[in-house]
Amino acid sequence: MRRFQHYIAGQFADGEARFESLDPATGAAWAEMPEAREADVNSAVEAAHSALYDGPWARMTASERGRLLYRLADLVAENAPVLAELETRDTGKIIRETSAQIAYVASYYRYYAGLADKIEGSFLPIDKPDMDVWLRREPVGVVAMIVPWNSQLFLSAVKIGPALAAGCTLVLKASEDGPAPLLEFARLVKEAGFPEGVVNILTGFGASCGAALTRHPKVAHIAFTGGPEAARRVVANSADNLASTSLELGGKSPFIVFADADLTSAVNAQVAGIFAATGQSCVAGSRLIIERPVKDEFLARLKAKAEAIRIGSPLDMATEVGPLATRRQQEHVDRLVQASVSAGARLVTGGVKPEGPGNYYPPTILDCDGISSLSLTEEFFGPVLSVQSFETEAEALRLANDTRYGLASGVFTQNLARAHRFSRQIRAGVVWLNTYRAVSPIAPFGGYGLSGHGREGGLSAVLDYTRTKTVWLTTSDAPFPDPFVMR
Repeated sequence: MRRFQHYIAGQFADGEARFESLDPATGAAWAEMPEAREADVNSAVEAAHSALYDGPWARMTASERGRLLYRLADLVAENAPVLAELETRDTGKIIRETSAQIAYVASYYRYYAGLADKIEGSFLPIDKPDMDVWLRREPVGVVAMIVPWNSQLFLSAVKIGPALAAGCTLVLKASEDGPAPLLEFARLVKEAGFPEGVVNILTGFGASCGAALTRHPKVAHIAFTGGPEAARRVVANSADNLASTSLELGGKSPFIVFADADLTSAVNAQVAGIFAATGQSCVAGSRLIIERPVKDEFLARLKAKAEAIRIGSPLDMATEVGPLATRRQQEHVDRLVQASVSAGARLVTGGVKPEGPGNYYPPTILDCDGISSLSLTEEFFGPVLSVQSFETEAEALRLANDTRYGLASGVFTQNLARAHRFSRQIRAGVVWLNTYRAVSPIAPFGGYGLSGHGREGGLSAVLDYTRTKTVWLTTSDAPFPDPFVMR
């Protein structure tokens, strides 16, 4: 079996314990992972804290930080095939997706490399005649980062890139479900030449590793991607160190199709929106809300495409849907599907957990018109689509906003005025009009409600990893007056 290690203070280490990682396609153990506990977390945070204030990183110019990020971007691009294969092997995400996504991850590091020396302060027109006052932007401090199993290299890049550009140091906890690609990524960090302690990468379980990391007194900011329940524990832990938080917590995203839409385009986008990544995407368009006159035609086309999807080994470039990351996730998805059917949802296709090895689940469509169902409210994190129909624009908007989440949304219509209205009225951090799942390092990303707070991507993400310092300077040669002499 492959054997992986933590990366702490510029060195690779086994940690206090180890555990086996299972191949989602077979269920067999394929690698041995280090299990970080409190002592390992303490070592990593202390290394990051020392690097922030005492090491060469503390004296490095912004341009020098940018050059290191450019070097890291090049290494990610060069090693994309290796990283993609590891992510596929350890998480079940199909190789055609990991290959494309990781190649694009390098663009995120290049974008933030270019921003490193463009983080500017400001001069204040202060209301005192003999004073100059300016603001400096400084790194917020040691950042704790926690990412889930899906798209780990991407979800870490949108945190690591801006944090390093801002001058922070970090400790990243890779998910215990599929940590191999990030533990391998640590080798690229070392090869790029980042000073010891600037980037620390480990893995372990929430109770023993995640809790110790998020409540550590030397952690200043926590960047977390995951589910709302885990986020509540993270926020509770941050009460110990008063760390600021940015939370990206997934969603139950509406995918709205009007009768005037290009149905071919909308069907293709819906397939990509819910069945890509086996539905294990925070922006999965899991709620189809479709205008009633075109519902039957749309569902017929969608059913045909869903049933033609090639399910197989995630390492096969011909595979279109692979296994879910864990057996636990497979059972969770199946339990919610069966509960929804029991509540009255009509099974259009799929919905039967296959026998045999691997965590596979077929693309599934549930017609939920006129019922109340878990499939309309709970995030499955699997290849399951729930369908509702509407007659009026007001009804479509009501259904779209009937959720505790608010991360992403899609609207398909050829009516430009309607598209603009919906983009204003939908309560979601991202609105895609006549497209879906488009991302860019230039564009901020984040949500409302149970989808969390804070934004990743764009210039604002860098500023989130800084804090301002106000500097006052007197320009007068007169001595400071005696405060006890009355004038």
